[in-house]
Amino acid sequence: QEQLVESGGGSVQAGGSLTLSCTTSGYTYDSNCIGWFRQAPGKEREGMATIFTGDGGTYYADSVKGRFTISQDDAKRSVDLQMNSLKPDDTAMYYCAAAAGLAYQAYPGPCTPENLVLMRNSWGQGTQVTVSA
Repeated sequence: QEQLVESGGGSVQAGGSLTLSCTTSGYTYDSNCIGWFRQAPGKEREGMATIFTGDGGTYYADSVKGRFTISQDDAKRSVDLQMNSLKPDDTAMYYCAAAAGLAYQAYPGPCTPENLVLMRNSWGQGTQVTVSA
């Protein structure tokens, strides 16, 4: 059974850093499109970054480009999100998502957050990030 588990959230002051980790199980990890999203109270869900684990290709939303880095750890079968220069506006619940089964292999488009939500996908339960001023 495919499963995604997020970890690494917490509270940090503005300007600080956190690293989130999305640990996968089942066959979710290999040659797949995996990404990080966030949702703040009263706001729409925002796709931040994705990675194709087949070749490490990445995509970033403009809002996090230059501050956040998505990476893969093949040994741990995890996808991590390094977040630097955090701002109070980064406060949100952060979720990991992955294309389910062979959904990405059958999808006629690049691995981006916008495309990931259009595929059959799996989601983790989320981890809270709170940034204080």
